[in-house]
Amino acid sequence: MKTRKPKAESETVESNEFQLDEFLPYRLSVTANQISRMFARRYADDFGLTIAEWRVLAVLGQFGTLSPTTIGELAAMDKVKVSRATAGLVAKGLVRQRPDPEDGRGRRLQLSAKGAKIRSEIVPLARDLETTLASSMSRVEWQALRKALTKLNEHARGIDWAEAAD
Repeated sequence: MKTRKPKAESETVESNEFQLDEFLPYRLSVTANQISRMFARRYADDFGLTIAEWRVLAVLGQFGTLSPTTIGELAAMDKVKVSRATAGLVAKGLVRQRPDPEDGRGRRLQLSAKGAKIRSEIVPLARDLETTLASSMSRVEWQALRKALTKLNEHARGIDWAEAAD
């Protein structure tokens, strides 16, 4: 595989050349990963939680008793991540699981009292970290970013990739 050397600043870039660092999905992913790592360090240091575990705690705290499938849908996590995070949370005593009465093979998950307490301690930290991120923008810019991300997410969910490829 041939490796392309980055162009010097003085060189011009053809308008049709693909620039990864200008590709929106890449930029969103890099930014999300950077912010997630920042949150992860805080949650790991203070609470011994992974990002996936925190997301499961947050979803259960907001919506109550859920199936792992529903948690995955709400937290945008795949089955394996939900399963690993749930196993870790159950082992730490933060989540309780019981059989799903409507599905003999399924499980229902809910926060334990200890899990609810940890979540209540984390929420203010999450808000503080978000405030720190928001401080780099004006209030209008922050609101515009939130609105644009919501709009983009809704649009992306509605795209039929099979039709878009035609």
